[in-house]
Amino acid sequence: MPQRVAVVENILNANDRLAAENRLRLDTAGVFAINLMASPGAGKTSLIEQTLPRLTGKLRVAVVDGDIATSLDADRAAAAGAQAAIQINTGGDCHLDAVMLQQALNQLDLSKFDLLIVENVGNLVCPASFALGTHLSVLVASIPEGDDKPHKYPGMYSGVDVLILNKIDLLPYINFRMDFFKQGVEILNPDVVTFPLSCRTGEGVEDWTDWLVGRVATFKRG
Repeated sequence: MPQRVAVVENILNANDRLAAENRLRLDTAGVFAINLMASPGAGKTSLIEQTLPRLTGKLRVAVVDGDIATSLDADRAAAAGAQAAIQINTGGDCHLDAVMLQQALNQLDLSKFDLLIVENVGNLVCPASFALGTHLSVLVASIPEGDDKPHKYPGMYSGVDVLILNKIDLLPYINFRMDFFKQGVEILNPDVVTFPLSCRTGEGVEDWTDWLVGRVATFKRG
């Protein structure tokens, strides 16, 4: 086996072990966690801003924001109603990993939360390879990105549990072939749960948040 391949496998195996520790920690605390991924500009932070107010009085939510630099996303999450918002700056890495999430968990009193939203670094390649220990992987796609993304990034689209298709209000103005997009998704991930919505207009967001509340309730019932 080439040395480089062996090193990569060792890194991923070590990450998976830490991810399992994170999952056990979340399970023990009764905190449901989602890993929110997308390309830059697809609307991860906007989705969080639309989601949090709709969860007020229903779920206690903490947010962990991963970014290469700045604390802007965590600031926006806190302003939108997160009970806790922690920023992780990766220092150039294009993804979060289990070690980074573990460090964030160390800063949280998990007994105070029902839901943890982890906003990963904007990227459609690296985040798919690094498990964090969350319960669901959620991908935010958007109309302006184009209808070919499932075909170009199969590793990302095949590995998620939920697909958010954001910015549907732009469909009348952008040449987006919905059938072609859906075809790519269905080939890779026929069981993915999909929510078309618009963070700008709010269309479809209630469907997403209602579903999320239900998933957390099911998790807590065991």
